[in-house]
Amino acid sequence: MDMRILVVDDSSTMRRIIKNDLKELGFSNVITADDGRSAWEIIQRDAIELILSDHKMPGMTGLELLTVVRKHPDYNCLPFIMITAEAFRENVLHAIKLGVSNYVVKPFSAQQLREKIEKVCGAVC
Repeated sequence: MDMRILVVDDSSTMRRIIKNDLKELGFSNVITADDGRSAWEIIQRDAIELILSDHKMPGMTGLELLTVVRKHPDYNCLPFIMITAEAFRENVLHAIKLGVSNYVVKPFSAQQLREKIEKVCGAVC
């Protein structure tokens, strides 16, 4: 599939796992970033169609990246899936308030990831 996906996670292992899951699902156009700041640079430079971002990262967190993306008129409808190891209700509600498209909790399967991607990429902003 041609969809250009940005995977943002400070863990190189997690980035590799997600990238492998996406490859298994047929997504071959995957870019990675190790924090929110570098992700924001990529978003502004490349034609990203979906963001999969870790929640907690040093520097710029996933929530901070989400806030920047949603405030920018060119990217405010960009599908954004938050990935987290903690499914605390407060965190989920905060991300929803900021405009996250969907949430996935670690550990997750490739199939669960596919379902989340299908939900957000089928939705209209």
